[in-house]
Amino acid sequence: MNHIFMIMFAAILTQNFIFSRFYGCCPFLGVSDKPSTALGMGMAVTFVMTISSAATWAVYRFLLEPYGLEYLKTIAFILVIATLVQFIEMFLRRFVHALYSALGIYLPLITTNCAVLGAALVNIEEGYDFIESVVFGFSAALGFTLAICIFAGVRERIRFAEPPKSFRGFPLLLIAAGLAAMAFSGFSGMKF
Repeated sequence: MNHIFMIMFAAILTQNFIFSRFYGCCPFLGVSDKPSTALGMGMAVTFVMTISSAATWAVYRFLLEPYGLEYLKTIAFILVIATLVQFIEMFLRRFVHALYSALGIYLPLITTNCAVLGAALVNIEEGYDFIESVVFGFSAALGFTLAICIFAGVRERIRFAEPPKSFRGFPLLLIAAGLAAMAFSGFSGMKF
């Protein structure tokens, strides 16, 4: 059980996909303008990453590995993730149209979000079993959601700031993201 908690802690804080591994920066910067949109994107990524971690683990262990097709894992994983995202997009369009409209172009981009593919590849690279893969996928997605929601709060505060002209807009966002990443690097020294 301790091993599961260590996987969760590492995925959420010490190896955070946004602030430590720098995966998924496109939706991180693109959707984090409002906390509600950031939370919606985080929930969508959490669902996709958790389900895709389970599905890609099964595809790898039961289809690719037995037939010596491990070299096709990236292509197979992208196909699985793309299928899941299409189902989520259809669901949101039909039942949660406000969130679907708010996420806009970033919802289909979950398919190519390197955080989702990264979670699937890390699961295989680390040799996680099924439960560990699902826990890692879920925890990495929680870390992604935490990062994007924190940054949405920072962006809310930045709107009221009056920085020098050369720092206005995107440069200030990158500086804020760098400072948040530095703050999260403090978790890497924690030992249990």
